[in-house]
Amino acid sequence: MNLNKENWRKVKFGDVVTHIEENERNEVVRKNSKYVSVEHLETGNLKIESWETEVMPTFFRKFKKGQILFGKRRAYQRKVAIADFDGICSPHIWALEAINDLSQMFLPYLMLKENFYVYVNAHSAGTMSPYINWRSISEYNFLLPPKAEQEKILAIFQTLENSIEHADEQEKNLRALAKRLIDGLINEQPTFGNLLESQKLSKVKFADVTECIEQHEKQPLEKGLTLFIGLENIEPENFRISTWGNIADGTTFTKTFASGDILFGKRRSYLKKVAIAEFDGICSSDILVFRAKQNKMLAELLPFYAASEAFIQYAVNTSAGSLSPRTKWRDLANFELNIPNLEIQSKILDVLLHIQTTIEQVREQKQTLKNLKFKLLNDILG
Repeated sequence: MNLNKENWRKVKFGDVVTHIEENERNEVVRKNSKYVSVEHLETGNLKIESWETEVMPTFFRKFKKGQILFGKRRAYQRKVAIADFDGICSPHIWALEAINDLSQMFLPYLMLKENFYVYVNAHSAGTMSPYINWRSISEYNFLLPPKAEQEKILAIFQTLENSIEHADEQEKNLRALAKRLIDGLINEQPTFGNLLESQKLSKVKFADVTECIEQHEKQPLEKGLTLFIGLENIEPENFRISTWGNIADGTTFTKTFASGDILFGKRRSYLKKVAIAEFDGICSSDILVFRAKQNKMLAELLPFYAASEAFIQYAVNTSAGSLSPRTKWRDLANFELNIPNLEIQSKILDVLLHIQTTIEQVREQKQTLKNLKFKLLNDILG
């Protein structure tokens, strides 16, 4: 793309962007509205994927379809989205509109580039929950291309967004397929294509095929353990652990786990936090450590059973507590399931692992596209 940056003019953010602060007081409208908080905006995702539908007493700020929503609290999280519906948002979110020579759809890309956040972070106030005020952000200077060049640049990013969305849809479809197969496996009369037809199944309790490991190490560094896992390090419906903490930085955790163990979030189990440990370490006491019993269940198949809808629902139903419900091993141990022999388990595992591998490949493709988007943002827009 040939861009003549000599034609780009220096402007202030406040000269080409305005923030809308209108409140919705109509009770009927509020009752039927979608509510968006900062937590509903995903870093790097311009689409709003989730919201609340119950009336939230502290939320009155209106936004309209087509406006750009920006999380001004903890702005370093880079939460920017294009509203594709009317709704009500948190007071920690700005609803923005482009004015003068700035295209509305070009605005969010200006707000995703690196030097925008260098400025925002430098001008945010507060320590625990920093926020940026309008006076500060309106003084941000940047080079604005002419409208015609904005449209050319926008076409490139929209092509990338379409590719990312396509990959995201592929991942969702593959996850839905895996879920159907796993849930069928946990039925009272299990199904898994033709593999379970005419097969003799064994009715067992979860404790018959699984151990719950409860071992602790107060001096983990002396035992060569360097990493720890908290609930925040386990992503819902994603078996792989991508983040962790360093024990040397300090932690109160003492429960140990080994590579190959299954980590199951017992607190708020409805979040479906199940992961396969790929290293030895220690973890939060809110995580149960499962280990498959040899000659009963294949270790690699255990996480699929633990992530099934029936098992998660059983964990939810056996949880106690109102604000932060927790389930216990002694209850999960009694969960009943019908399992095939190890030979059939191996065939089932091959299918599920193939789907899982494909999901990982799609996720990597999606991340590559996202990386390209941000590289181009900084290369083109500086």
